[in-house]
Amino acid sequence: MAKRQPCYSLFHPPTLSMTELVKITLDQHESLELIDKWLAEDNMKIDSYIDFFSQQRDQKRGPHQKQILVWNKGDFLLENIFCRTVDTGRLMPLRSWTTHVYCHRSIQDRKRSMKPVVRNMLPELLLLRAMHEGWLAYAKKIGCDEIFIIVTDLQRQEMDEVTEYFKLVCRHAFGRVCKPSIQHRIQLEHMRITHTLNRHRRTPCFPQIDLTLRAILYEKKPRFIILFSPQHTSYSQILFTHESYVPDEEIFFDYPVGCPNPCCPDNCEVLRFPKRGLESANVLKIKRGGKFGKRVKQRSMCNWIGCDVCFEEEPSRTRSSGSSEGSENSLDPPTQRGQLCSKCRLVKYCSLEHQRKDWGEHKKVCAKMDWD
Repeated sequence: MAKRQPCYSLFHPPTLSMTELVKITLDQHESLELIDKWLAEDNMKIDSYIDFFSQQRDQKRGPHQKQILVWNKGDFLLENIFCRTVDTGRLMPLRSWTTHVYCHRSIQDRKRSMKPVVRNMLPELLLLRAMHEGWLAYAKKIGCDEIFIIVTDLQRQEMDEVTEYFKLVCRHAFGRVCKPSIQHRIQLEHMRITHTLNRHRRTPCFPQIDLTLRAILYEKKPRFIILFSPQHTSYSQILFTHESYVPDEEIFFDYPVGCPNPCCPDNCEVLRFPKRGLESANVLKIKRGGKFGKRVKQRSMCNWIGCDVCFEEEPSRTRSSGSSEGSENSLDPPTQRGQLCSKCRLVKYCSLEHQRKDWGEHKKVCAKMDWD
């Protein structure tokens, strides 16, 4: 008997096997090539990022700050810029990732490269990826080594409406049964957006965007998803899956976005980066339980990457206490007290042995900075 194919539903988890969008993958080597080309450029935009990271050198930092960005006295290179991960509390250098881009088949038919898509958002992707650890030793799971982008051609107003739709769906229908009144509201909104995009001949169509994005949320459990639009009158949107994944406004309040021309009066940012933290971020309030995963926990772990000792755990609380994420919480590491590095006082170790093992990496930031 032939296996029954799953049907597209607004209220049941879809699968990536159902999507008609084409997936194009850029591996870590291709990402590094783009980063090297970007760092080799000489223009006003690069200078603005260098100024931003230079200001971070003079900032005072505490051992209990959830997010930290440090540039040592070396050149403007990935190995000289460090970021504290929000999932493990480790201080790690900027690093590469794998990008999965989902696009309409017509883009593949025209043999268009997806590298410009990543290139347009490269500095922001570097920071967003650095906020999360990749391979988690204690859980044997992939962290933020993978970034997911859905290519659309939405205009600004359409992007805003699609964003609000996904916030509505995730708040009421992700991992739970929603009320009939909410179901009716979601159906009407889905129908309205679908007709609007069809009328303007947007590709891909909204049902395919909806199916693909929700399938990525269910199957891949990413920290964020990006809705990309190349339209000059629009912008690209970051959809975070938990409040703790949003960049801290105290660090990024003056992050350079938009046009590098100081005389430009237009709001021409390519990617809407949340400089004001939660106030300007779009967070999908996802609730999970059972097969959908456990609650998000912000851990403080031994800074040596080969150690799985956890000093403390802070379960999600406040506004998104129901939000959760399951890929990194299947196994809980042992918990104990740790000792701060006596020089920088930003990282913890469970033993002198692990501090010595980590010194080859940690000295790149610890020994080169003035911590007084």
